[in-house]
Amino acid sequence: MKFSVGVEYALHCLLYMVNMEEGKSVGIRDLATFQGISETYLSKVYAKLSKTGIIKSIPGVKGGYALARNAEDITFWDVVEAVEGREPFFQCAEIRQNNILLNKDNLPDEYTKCPCLIKVVMVEAENEMKSYLSKKTLAWLYDEVYNNKIPKEMKNATIEWFNSKK
Repeated sequence: MKFSVGVEYALHCLLYMVNMEEGKSVGIRDLATFQGISETYLSKVYAKLSKTGIIKSIPGVKGGYALARNAEDITFWDVVEAVEGREPFFQCAEIRQNNILLNKDNLPDEYTKCPCLIKVVMVEAENEMKSYLSKKTLAWLYDEVYNNKIPKEMKNATIEWFNSKK
């Protein structure tokens, strides 16, 4: 399992929306231009984010998108589920039941009724990842990037660039 580029697009673009003034929005074209990514693909990603309530559409000439919830309440896992869907990563087909050496009629219940150990491990791994990504929020990302990683001048230039588009 690997995440599509849509997860990366979403997280990067949502990052720029964290510190927007109340009532302001940002357009897909501006987000795509700033990142140097496909506007068409980003539109599809943003439709998914909107459908799941992470962002909201702001109508009008100066319309665009804004966060629908506080950045503290939007986790990386929320974004993954919005973009990739809620299907489990691992799909157990119960192929152990097809073993040609075993007669299904003679198998004990503890073999056929218990969960497949491979499935158990894979579900545990997915749950660990879900738990970890659920602890990382957009607010955390914003703080890490803008307060710990990039120079203040870059933060200000980014904010100014987006403000100049409205």
